[in-house]
Amino acid sequence: MTGQRISRRKALAWASASLAAMPVGTRLLQAQGTPVVANTLPELVIDLSGEPVSIDPAIAYSPTDWSIVHAIYDALVGFDAKGEIQPIAAERFEVVDELTFEATLREGMTFHDGSPVTADAVIRGMDHVRGGDSLVVDLFSTVEEVRRVDDLTVQIVCSEPSPWLPAQMATWHVLLPEGATSEFLATEPIGSGPYRLASWERGSEIALERFEDYAPAPAKGVAIADVVRYHFVPDASTRISNLLSGGSQLITDVPFDMQSTVEDDGALVRPQSLAGSAWIRIATDVEPFSDVRVRQALNLALDIDKFPGALIFEDSRRLASIHPGEESLGFDPDLEPWAYDPEQAASLLSDAGYGEGLDTVLQMTTGSNQAVAEAIAAQWGEVGINVELQVADYAQFNADWSDAAAPPLKMATWSPLFDPHTLLSLVWASDGVLSRYSNDEADELIREAAVEPDRDERRSLYQQLARVMHEDAAAVWLWNLVAVYGLSDDIPEWSSRHDEWVLPLFRD
Repeated sequence: MTGQRISRRKALAWASASLAAMPVGTRLLQAQGTPVVANTLPELVIDLSGEPVSIDPAIAYSPTDWSIVHAIYDALVGFDAKGEIQPIAAERFEVVDELTFEATLREGMTFHDGSPVTADAVIRGMDHVRGGDSLVVDLFSTVEEVRRVDDLTVQIVCSEPSPWLPAQMATWHVLLPEGATSEFLATEPIGSGPYRLASWERGSEIALERFEDYAPAPAKGVAIADVVRYHFVPDASTRISNLLSGGSQLITDVPFDMQSTVEDDGALVRPQSLAGSAWIRIATDVEPFSDVRVRQALNLALDIDKFPGALIFEDSRRLASIHPGEESLGFDPDLEPWAYDPEQAASLLSDAGYGEGLDTVLQMTTGSNQAVAEAIAAQWGEVGINVELQVADYAQFNADWSDAAAPPLKMATWSPLFDPHTLLSLVWASDGVLSRYSNDEADELIREAAVEPDRDERRSLYQQLARVMHEDAAAVWLWNLVAVYGLSDDIPEWSSRHDEWVLPLFRD
């Protein structure tokens, strides 16, 4: 991926207020029909580009972590293929009032050890994410009580309106059996999901076995293998070699310049547009970027349409806002990206007093695509914006977002963006812990959208916000993120996802 995703783990540690995600408004969510897989593989080998840092649901914070967590556990709700919140372990999920959600579990569910899944499993899961070892305590700080109504029904009572809470639950809140301590969760997890942990050879692989008593949830999908082996293979060439030699059937993170190698040898390349975007943060609290004309010039001077197929994946396209596509709440198909107009960019710079040019610094990480950064710097140079590229390690990159002495430009990505509030509240709200941007109209729209219970109204507020931030050139909007997988031709149905979780499941 180009740029660096802001570390959610670091950001959440800094954040002092609850962060938001997908609202459900007043809709009643109810489970639908189940997808069917014709044939199940005896064994599926998946090469990941790294090993999970943690499979404790309250500590997991990357797609690699969540791929294992959500294979083992079920959440009450999750995102479907369209980015909509749908029931998973819940048979029904609804809003009782602006402070209360009610969930009823599906009957007959059991954990991997055979114990029944009851309302107490929901309470234990919420206690865990709100506990002292959790990295996401702030996300659930508005939860005041989880009230047991009966054996299968709970009410989640909040201290203030929290229409975004179900989306946070989709990632971090899972059903837990009795006795699920933090140590237990990190090493010997027992969930109610489609697979159970068979073994974990540190530095090598995690093996999962299909849970035969699992009743598939339509929004999540059905198991496609009896045994799944996740191998940890950091080197891209080795992952591709494994795929082409039959050592694996699915690999992640096929590099842009190695796709033809996979295809030429008869394997499949599958791109998946993600609910994530690439952009350049502009610090508007310092000159010259306190002048909107300079920020607009940054956008007008870039010919991003030349990048797909040359420097980035073909499925990427220039964006008009932080919203990558229809799966992101607030995406506006009628909002046009900035046009490539170097003459207008130069004119704006001259009007702002920088006709002779200006010097600045663009910060990126050691994992960034150097060629992309150099191309951006070269295009800016053509209109007189002279850019020094600064490479920082991940710790430094994540540590100095709000530091006035840090580089004013940062090349970054964020995913998933089903709901934009977490990112907006951190980076663009004037009181955000990572923010160096201020706009009164934007602040008001961010606040309104955070508490608006109606999903359609919330979408409209975010669309208004996108237009305000576009005109104000609050960032340099780049492109939507794309994950690229390599697959053998004998793999059964497998569903890639907008959130980049690699679950060995198929869903319609």
